[in-house]
Amino acid sequence: MAQTEKKGGLLRKSSASKKPLKEKVVLMYDEIFTTEDPSKCNPRFWEELFLMKVNLEYLEGKLEALDGEELMKIKDNINCLFQHCIQALGEEHPIRVVNALQTLCALIRGVHQKNKSTSGFDIINMLVGFDKAELCMKNLMESLDSLLCAEGSESLKSLCLKLLLCLVTVTDNISQNTILEYVMINSIFEAILQILSSPLSRREHGYDAVVLLALLVNYRKYESVNPYIVKLSIVDDEATLNGMGLVIAQALSEYNRQYKDKEEEHQTGFFSALTNMVGSMFIADADEKISVQTNEAILLALYEAVHLNRNFITVLAQSHPEMGLMTTPTSPVPTTPVTPLGTTPPSSDVISSAELPLDADVQTSNLLITFLKYSSIVMQDTKDEHRLHSGKLCLIILTCIAEDQYANAFLHDDNMNFRVNLHRMPMRHRKKAADKNLPCRPLVCAVLDLMVEFIVTHMMKEFPMDLYVRCIQIVHKLLCYQKKCRVRLHYTWRELWSALINLLKFLMSNETVLLAKHNIFTLALMVVNLFNMFITYGDTFLPTPSSYDELYYEIIRMHQNFDNLYSMVLRLSTNAGQWKEPASKVTHALVNIRAIINHFNPKIESYAAVNHISQLSEDQVLEVVRSNYDTLTLKLQDGLDQYERYSEQHKEAAFFKELVRSISINVRKNLAFNTLSQELLLKEFSTIS
Repeated sequence: MAQTEKKGGLLRKSSASKKPLKEKVVLMYDEIFTTEDPSKCNPRFWEELFLMKVNLEYLEGKLEALDGEELMKIKDNINCLFQHCIQALGEEHPIRVVNALQTLCALIRGVHQKNKSTSGFDIINMLVGFDKAELCMKNLMESLDSLLCAEGSESLKSLCLKLLLCLVTVTDNISQNTILEYVMINSIFEAILQILSSPLSRREHGYDAVVLLALLVNYRKYESVNPYIVKLSIVDDEATLNGMGLVIAQALSEYNRQYKDKEEEHQTGFFSALTNMVGSMFIADADEKISVQTNEAILLALYEAVHLNRNFITVLAQSHPEMGLMTTPTSPVPTTPVTPLGTTPPSSDVISSAELPLDADVQTSNLLITFLKYSSIVMQDTKDEHRLHSGKLCLIILTCIAEDQYANAFLHDDNMNFRVNLHRMPMRHRKKAADKNLPCRPLVCAVLDLMVEFIVTHMMKEFPMDLYVRCIQIVHKLLCYQKKCRVRLHYTWRELWSALINLLKFLMSNETVLLAKHNIFTLALMVVNLFNMFITYGDTFLPTPSSYDELYYEIIRMHQNFDNLYSMVLRLSTNAGQWKEPASKVTHALVNIRAIINHFNPKIESYAAVNHISQLSEDQVLEVVRSNYDTLTLKLQDGLDQYERYSEQHKEAAFFKELVRSISINVRKNLAFNTLSQELLLKEFSTIS
């Protein structure tokens, strides 16, 4: 305890022989930590306390130093302090309000730290007492709501949000935090919306408001009716939804900018000089060092908005004026790149110039583009747990988007063309794409590019099976929309086909290792059925007849991989092992691909023999294909254009519980009450009489 007093509660040493003097506020705290009522001898005790500068460190330390029994002895005084804090929130003097807010933060954190092992109800009893809990918490929530909605001080609003974030995140598992029952009953949802709809409030507090909302939505979401989920799902106010979109876009954009800066710094540094000398053999290892802390909290907010609110889908494609055509600001936008992302809100709504499209005279940007760029960075490296979680969440968000009819309409809209500069992993066998050569295309092309990029770059020992399954599902859902609406997308489908065939090749080459951990036949079946989609329905959505010919050319050219796959699944489906059933499904799915290979290969060989050609060119093979379609017989396969819709509760509950726990711990760790320095507050409220 002496240490805490040294750090937080002492003013100065007057001489070597005298004891150090204590601040008056520390002496008052000491009185609260006795069993006596501190106001018995001093009737003005509570009034005076809230005029004193709060010593957060000392108060929290004092609470943590007590054991459970000692804390119970002073329960009445703790209850009294908590109630007087709530009363002080209604005072006219802002300094009293600020001190009350900071004291509440220290109390909530201190008592929770002490009572980690006990139930939530004991926490409520310790802070407010069972008998007064309902009324006290109602008054607290009403005061916070009033402060957040008032025209007054921005510093006060900031501190209110910090207190609410403190309240929500004191337990790792927020669903075990029973104090939140009172936050459910006395909703602050409208106050959060008001912050997001006002440009000034949004700039100052939007980040904290969005993170707070994302956490509140996840309180006992599977066990009971959560009013924040219900309310978020029906918001239709354009200004509010756009405000939320802007906050999310700004945070993701800030991450993209930090990554780009690090990448440039990395490329111009010592390692770049070294790789120039010795070639590119270390390039993959070098790139792994480029790391910016991921931001799961803001990603969770985006997910909840996309998943729960159909009106938010329109925000994804909304071109924000702040993100669109603009001149480079004369003074730099203040940023704090040294701070880990996820701890502080970005400084303004204006997206930094680095995030602007390549040609600012031609196009604007939007939230979806920013999100796709963010995804292309975090999905590059899935070895780290946080990045794996982020990558998975990015794919879940894209799954929700790929299922939505309206989202598909703007993704495939030929009148909405963009250049989307995705980050591509450096690989020895391919050159880095020149940014200026990027074509202007519908946004769905960027989504498909992202999926192809993931497929090509993650064939490794620690195989991310779950992410691959989600990736293929997204492609399938987009194809189902194209088939249903007869959208002929001008896309380089050959890149996708090639990536899928290489994936099958990888699964076969690593059969033994992968089967020890995964049912690879689920993934193989999904890949084969994508080809079946193209074979069966390609004439309804492929851009030209020649694209359909190219599909057949690619299957014939890579026939050895399909032959090997058939041999493998046939071997396993005829054995009585655990893979018999899943392998036999792949066997049946390969029927049309094998029919194509067995039909055209003899024709191609015959053509080569007749014309005395040892190796046919692509055009010659295509000529054979076109002239022999008529005699090809294919089987009609059912259900190729059907899919199971995304369901969070049944499939993803465990993932989201773990993710929210991780976010809660991170938010609590980075919650800084000293962000509002007392000096600034005193200056702001210097008119107090």
